[in-house]
Amino acid sequence: MPRWEPDAVGRLQAAAIDLFAEQGFERTTVAEIAERAGLTKRTFFNHFADKREALFGPVSERQRELVAAEIAACAGSVSPVDAVLRGLQAAADAMFEERRAAVARRREIIDANPELREREWGKRAALADAIVEALRARGVDSGTALLAAGVGVLVQQMAMRTWAEAADGRPLREHLSDALLSLHAVIGQRSV
Repeated sequence: MPRWEPDAVGRLQAAAIDLFAEQGFERTTVAEIAERAGLTKRTFFNHFADKREALFGPVSERQRELVAAEIAACAGSVSPVDAVLRGLQAAADAMFEERRAAVARRREIIDANPELREREWGKRAALADAIVEALRARGVDSGTALLAAGVGVLVQQMAMRTWAEAADGRPLREHLSDALLSLHAVIGQRSV
């Protein structure tokens, strides 16, 4: 097997997504993923703890880091929600823009499997925690940081879905802005 070829992680993730889409998450084995990627099971386990990790992988940690770094870089005059939006947009530009088709396929796989949906919720919670920490480091009070993080996670969830399904070619950063505008419109229609 050509183990020396570059981007083992990317190849394993692509193979996993292909196989999950073709035959379902539950019916796919680690051995099949490794074989499809042209690697060994040992190489798979050098990078991932299990097949779920091949679907979720290191993206979550990198995304949290990018979002937190951008929030920290915002001027003090930027509102918490706008800082979160900028963080999400920075991560979108760096990590997702070139991967629209893969994101759409990944979404379908997750939606079809309750175990994976639960894992996705955990990933969103970890992102929210990272946002709260980044906002608190900027001096934002805990309650406001928690609300802004919740808004950010909701905005990202909606934007990722519309972006992955859209055929208009607009970048994810625009879908993030649109989702926040939609949320503002919904909140503006509230009755007290």
